[in-house]
Amino acid sequence: MKRVIALLMENQPGALSRVVGLFSQRGYNIETLVVAPTSDPTLSRLTMSTEGDEQVVEQITKQLDKLIDVVMVSDLGSSDFVERELMLIKFKKDSFPEDSFDETNIVSNNEEIVNVQIIGTSSELDQLILDTTYSNPIEIVRSGPLGISSDKNTLSIDN
Repeated sequence: MKRVIALLMENQPGALSRVVGLFSQRGYNIETLVVAPTSDPTLSRLTMSTEGDEQVVEQITKQLDKLIDVVMVSDLGSSDFVERELMLIKFKKDSFPEDSFDETNIVSNNEEIVNVQIIGTSSELDQLILDTTYSNPIEIVRSGPLGISSDKNTLSIDN
């Protein structure tokens, strides 16, 4: 089962490699990884997805929480959360499936190429890829999922 884990970590050289190294040492696979600054310049928010049951994810979060660079860890799948991912798709103009996208999705359009952006859940984007394979997209780029809790729980040191 795909699980989404978010954490706050120190914005320091080597912090990301220590988090990734923990996964590598334990034989866990990171499927997606998104890191971005927070409103506090000393912290970054990392959101990752991995495969595993509840016991595996609990073990991962406990081990992440022990890392010196990690400030807070949250298994977003342990409660309701909102997940969104960005995908960009490039088509040749003559194979662009106009019926699959509206004008708001088109971010670049010239004589040869059409680029579109789509925001949705990972499963929605997976389905869209399947639905548009007949159009032979030239390139597909995905951000990986971002997530935020839908309840009062926050991943913030400013509580």
